[in-house]
Amino acid sequence: MSINNSYFNKNNTLISRSYTNTGRNPVTELFYGSLPTSDYPNGYSRFIFNLDINLLESKVQDGTIFTGNTSTITHTLRMTNTVAFNPDTLNTTTSQARQRATSFDLILFRIPNAQYWDEGVGYDFADLKYNYVIDKNFSNRPSNWYQTTTLSAWTENGIYSNDNTGTINYSGLTIVDTQTFEFGNENISFDMSNEIESILDGSLPLISGWGIAFKPQIENLTGLTDAYEVSFFTRHSQTFYEPFLESSYDDLIQDDRNLFTQGKLNKLYLYLYDNGTPFNLDNIPSVDILDNVGDPIPGLTGLTPSLRTKGVYEVVIPALIGYKTPCTFSDKWYDMTLNGFNLPDVTNDFVIYAMKNSLQIGTSTTEPKIYGFDYYGIKQDEKIYNTDIRKVGVIIKQAYSTQKLLQKINAFYRVYVKEGQTEVKVQDWTKINKTPNEYYFIFDTRDKIPNEYYIDIKVESTGEINTYKQQIKFQIVNIKKD
Repeated sequence: MSINNSYFNKNNTLISRSYTNTGRNPVTELFYGSLPTSDYPNGYSRFIFNLDINLLESKVQDGTIFTGNTSTITHTLRMTNTVAFNPDTLNTTTSQARQRATSFDLILFRIPNAQYWDEGVGYDFADLKYNYVIDKNFSNRPSNWYQTTTLSAWTENGIYSNDNTGTINYSGLTIVDTQTFEFGNENISFDMSNEIESILDGSLPLISGWGIAFKPQIENLTGLTDAYEVSFFTRHSQTFYEPFLESSYDDLIQDDRNLFTQGKLNKLYLYLYDNGTPFNLDNIPSVDILDNVGDPIPGLTGLTPSLRTKGVYEVVIPALIGYKTPCTFSDKWYDMTLNGFNLPDVTNDFVIYAMKNSLQIGTSTTEPKIYGFDYYGIKQDEKIYNTDIRKVGVIIKQAYSTQKLLQKINAFYRVYVKEGQTEVKVQDWTKINKTPNEYYFIFDTRDKIPNEYYIDIKVESTGEINTYKQQIKFQIVNIKKD
């Protein structure tokens, strides 16, 4: 599995019955309860945002992300709680003298009617003036509770009516997901899979963004003597915790060509490059499996492979039995066209080995192994521009033995940054691709925030799981724009 992160291109917090704009505040304060005013004894706020998914769309269009099997793709909205790493703040008050909210639900809803809105230039939630000095961080320019832009207003103030008495009512909203917060320090993790897939396939063409709010039952609570709040970092955060959409997709390559085993399901791949650049065919080709004399095997002709990632096609071969091993078979790839031109058929060989070669059955146990690693594609302590896409090769060797590439290893990598002693996940444990001649993974810097990054390696062997810490350390830096 690989990930692509898409970031917000605008966001704002709407405060009930207020023209205040806080579009450039690094934190969104979602609150409900009493307000310090007799005019409006209770109030609440709602957070709105939009996503820049251009990079995600380009990866889908060029086949880097194959959407043919949407069950393997997830899209999750992630926002970090400002107190996620400090449990001591539970059951305390915030800097705004509000109680920290607990035991509540937040909804993720689609902004109805694709209403365009501006982010605004405000920072402060209140007009804080000292000795009559103008507060330049306060703004009531749109967007706000009433206005989308200087010349337009929301169809319904605050986007929708939470008591179903307005032009646009809560009952008519598209609720994308709902999340329960037991303690109030949890991070946001909304499932947007169906929503984003509908945008990518063109069935949902007009979107102006989404909003996050307390359920109406909470917004409408009356008689409260306190206000209750939960806060999350916004796109203007000066920390690493900028909110994003995490798109996870299955592009794992596990090529069995060198270790094709009888009696087991095996996978074979076709790799296509144009002067080193991967490319896709105009169509999905066909595959025949041929026996050791070149005859097609009944039931294994006209197989339909799938596009695994850009320039890589995968065909799954069911378990073959009844053959004298080792023996050499072939996979024939045909019906291939590129830019309207027919390409010649491609026939590759693979050797079928007996199942006993991969099994150990007897009275002895296998000794745990310690591994060593070499890398290419990223240098230790290298500074990498955030426009690079790196293919990182991992040479896996058994420590204190010959420097031979190990062919059958379950190896994983993960990527993280460090905040003090805390390791902040960027990409969770992901299996490393295996081809006939290398182990590798692709690291795309274009959706990563500039920072210092670390990569760990994990190997599963003989029932043990060994983690090798900080195998690679590098920095992602911005290219200075003109």
